[in-house]
Amino acid sequence: MKITLEQLEAKVGQEVGLSDWLVVDQEMISTFGKLTFDEQFIHMDPERAKTETPFGGTIAHGFLTLSLASKFGLETLPDLEGRTMGINYGFDKIRFLHPVVSGKRIRGRFTLESLTRKGEGQVLQELGVSIEIEGVESPALVAKWLTMSIFEEVTA
Repeated sequence: MKITLEQLEAKVGQEVGLSDWLVVDQEMISTFGKLTFDEQFIHMDPERAKTETPFGGTIAHGFLTLSLASKFGLETLPDLEGRTMGINYGFDKIRFLHPVVSGKRIRGRFTLESLTRKGEGQVLQELGVSIEIEGVESPALVAKWLTMSIFEEVTA
């Protein structure tokens, strides 16, 4: 469902998205490790990770968990009328708080912290992101995510 920019502005300070749960399994972790050349045993070797770490098995890369924010955002964040594209503008703060053990389910929770009109046809959104782990009190990570929405017509 599409909403207007004005409707989104009214949601500043509110939760604007909660994704479905996603299983982070060993195949996903291993594929990410190979793609990013981060093949440390805590991610890639379940037997060694079970005996040599306090995690009881392998854990997801922090950057894998962070990258899944894109999937969760695409599936849950409001679609804006007139937006021609969205751009990842960066992060102001990222904190990795709790490891995601292989086989756990995670989901993304998004809060719209601010919305700023930036020149012709551009709107900057600051989103509070929390990646939650099912059954774990502490989130896997929290971040301040900046996204830029580009509109065909002037929105100022």
